[in-house]
Order: sequence, then structure tokens, then C-alpha cells
Amino acid sequence: MTLKQRYETVLTRFAEVMPDPKTELDYDTPFHLLLAVILSAQCTDRRVNIVTPPLFEAFPDPASLAASDEETVYGYIKSVTFPNNKTRHLLRAARLLMEEFGGEMPSDIDSLMKLPGVGRKTANVMLSVVWNRAAMAVDTHVFRVSNRIGLTRDSKTPLATEKTLVRHIPAELLPKAHHWLILHGRYVCKARKPDCLNCIVADVCRHYTGK
Repeated sequence: MTLKQRYETVLTRFAEVMPDPKTELDYDTPFHLLLAVILSAQCTDRRVNIVTPPLFEAFPDPASLAASDEETVYGYIKSVTFPNNKTRHLLRAARLLMEEFGGEMPSDIDSLMKLPGVGRKTANVMLSVVWNRAAMAVDTHVFRVSNRIGLTRDSKTPLATEKTLVRHIPAELLPKAHHWLILHGRYVCKARKPDCLNCIVADVCRHYTGK
């Protein structure tokens, strides 16, 4: 099997079983998605979705969050991982949005990455989910699944994985492919014990077939 055939098969099968994949983070505005994605670092989406409803209600926009303080924000997010750092990130991101972007969410990767708590992965999530851009956010699931299946070959860094996936996946499919790989990694191709017997791409997976 060629690399092109592997990509075509994997993408076709994912499209058949997940025709309209979505992020599992709950949000109502781009600003609230930003907060949720920052909170989701090394934390489950389920926990973030428990925390965010009262947070979103208290801070409907960057201005309201920028005017708050660490003690108040910490009270809303204390049950997530690394709440002290994330409290500071949320406050500083909101303040920078007000100071440099007039309270509006920027829509380019360089501007997004200026925001505290926003790395390349988070910026790409925003681009693909909010604006349906041809961006590939590489988290631990995407990194692991891509290597296992054989979409990448012994990729050493998330950036290397991102570049390979962007090169081989049609631009119009990238926003969906991001979710396909995450969801597959979350529920089937798990880190410690991949469920290969119930995997829809096992027969074209380099890890499973050894080819």
C-alpha cells in the first residue's frame, strides 16, 4: 500500500462513520471557545464542560474578564488541571484582546499566538473550528494516531506531524480530519490499549499490520 492509498482509505472511512465531526468542548462564541481550549490543556473535555457554564455566564466577553481578578477567576476554574497558571492565562488573554484587538478575536495564527496560554495547537483549533480554515491542530491524540496508523513516519514533534498531515490531506478536509483523528484516539486508538479489533482502519494501520 502506498502512502497516498493509506491516506485515501483512512479519510474515506472516517468520513463514512463521522460525516460531521465536532469538537466535544461546549461553547457559544469564539471567545468562549478560546477559554475552553486554554482550560483543556492536559485536562479532559468533560471536566472543562462542567466548569465553563458558570464561567461563561460570569464573563460573556473579553471586557468583563479583563476587569476581573485572579481570586475571582480561580474560583470558577479551580477543579481543572493547573488552575493557577490557567487563571493567569485567561486574564492576560482577555486583557490583550482588549488592548491590542479591540475586544475582537483575531483570525490569523500569528495574532492568536500572541495571546497568553495560546500555542500553535490552540491557535489551529480556533482557526479550524471557528473559521473552518485549513489548519491542523496536533494534540497528543493526533500525534499518536498519525504515527500509529502510518500517516506519519516516526514523527518527532507536533509541528512535523502538522506539516506532514497538511501536505497529504486535502485542504477542505483538514478541519474534519482534525476531529476524526482526535475522536479516534480518544475512543478507539487509546494510548495504553488501542482497541484494534474494533478499529475501522486496522487493516491499513502500520501498527496493526506491521506494514
